[in-house]
Amino acid sequence: MLKRPKKLLPILLIALSIGLVACGGPKPATIDFDMLPKKKQVSSRQYLTSIQAYAMKKATIDGKADVKPVLFLDVRTRAELNFLGTPTVTDANIPFKVMSYIYNPAKKSYKLSVNPNFLFHVEDLLSKKGLPRDTAIILICRSGGRSATAANLLYSAGIKNVYTVVDGYEGDTAKAGPMRGMRVVNGWKNSGMPWTYRLKQEHIYTM
Repeated sequence: MLKRPKKLLPILLIALSIGLVACGGPKPATIDFDMLPKKKQVSSRQYLTSIQAYAMKKATIDGKADVKPVLFLDVRTRAELNFLGTPTVTDANIPFKVMSYIYNPAKKSYKLSVNPNFLFHVEDLLSKKGLPRDTAIILICRSGGRSATAANLLYSAGIKNVYTVVDGYEGDTAKAGPMRGMRVVNGWKNSGMPWTYRLKQEHIYTM
């Protein structure tokens, strides 16, 4: 069985769901962690929805004495953050993949290559913040694929307490209906979680 986070906030989940419906916004889909596609599975077996990830990080921001530090990393490209924004609780942007200007005809998009410095920068950030390697680290990407691969890399390097946000920042694509192909199923934005276009200088990736 896949491990689910122990510290959930049922009241927050209910309130958010009611708020989304009342505002006429998209209703986030329920995620069955046991049925995740292979590309979203991680060795740590630690999964979060965007709503759960926000609750987990927010508890540390609120300074609750019994809550251990949580590092929240946005692993998307700098271009994605610049044009689409980032969660307000992001501690840093460390891209797991970087964009080139080489066109990928199979995916009909520009090619993304794994950032060879990803592990180094995560370890460096932990060191600068004075955090141990067993600190809980939450990774978020566009829809849960890159964050899963990045989590597996960290896990294999001995950073075991790593979570992936399975629905990502933009969410999964609708499989049918008038919005087929659009990222409206779930995700940070579609779930009503706070985000911003204003990137903090201390959080940007400079390599």
